[in-house]
Amino acid sequence: MSESGRAASRTAVLVCQGRAAANGRAATGRFADPVAERLLRAAERTPVDEVRANTPPKGWRERTVYESVRACAEVVVPRTVAIDEALRARVTGQLVILGAGLDTRAWRLTELARTDVWEVDHPASQQDKRARLAEAAPVLGEPGESSRPAAELSATARSVRFTPVDLAVDDLGAALEAAGHDPSAPTTWLWEGVVPYLTRDEVRATVAALAARTVPGSALVVNYQAPSARATAGRLLARLLGGSVTSGEPWRSLWTPQRMVALLAEYGLRVVSDDNLLAVAHTLGSPARGRRSLQSGRVAVAESHRREDVS
Repeated sequence: MSESGRAASRTAVLVCQGRAAANGRAATGRFADPVAERLLRAAERTPVDEVRANTPPKGWRERTVYESVRACAEVVVPRTVAIDEALRARVTGQLVILGAGLDTRAWRLTELARTDVWEVDHPASQQDKRARLAEAAPVLGEPGESSRPAAELSATARSVRFTPVDLAVDDLGAALEAAGHDPSAPTTWLWEGVVPYLTRDEVRATVAALAARTVPGSALVVNYQAPSARATAGRLLARLLGGSVTSGEPWRSLWTPQRMVALLAEYGLRVVSDDNLLAVAHTLGSPARGRRSLQSGRVAVAESHRREDVS
């Protein structure tokens, strides 16, 4: 537990495990994350190895973790592809990642070589991320093989600036100002896997704060969750059974595409695309099994179209 009273995000670890499990196994040519596994600790890599080898464990608790990682891998592949392709098409000199978690883009996307990256996250999660980067575990071989030596983990981005912010209570604009973000230059904003865990008021406040530091030529790539009775019931059941590693991190707001479009439009951001993850998975030929979490998960891209400040 951090001094702020909150532990580092377990959802961030699960997402990292999902990317590590899918690396080299899904959507070859469009999805790859060779860095994710290096951010995981030994115990966290065990279910990843099991998923990659398709060897589910026998114990029910271990099997629950295995299924969580396997299901997460199905979700993060289309989500990562949709976001990465949107970012590659909109590279600017500044990329701000809101709720960065264990994001690896600043260490794997060569397109960011001329981009300064700000990783914004809760202090506890950011402290955990920096410790993992310092540890930088070697890349593992197939189960049963010896570990392969790996080069020191270094960023592909021009710079990475860690900016601790609790989006529920802190002033995002002030934190970015102190960290050297230039509000007069175009910025690409990435907001992945965070919106459902914030209240509607917190989402609105964050949009207002980033819009106040946004000029034409900027873009926002936002991942959010649309209402789905089945997906919500599934998460509730997992919490009641106590089998979910993320049971202490409940969803707090869901958004229809229409409400997301309206919210962003209020702050000068025009949505130019908004896709559900199941549709993206189909373009990848992924064996998605029609998961509701894919159908309700969405990635929208919005572009700034006015210069005046908003409040």
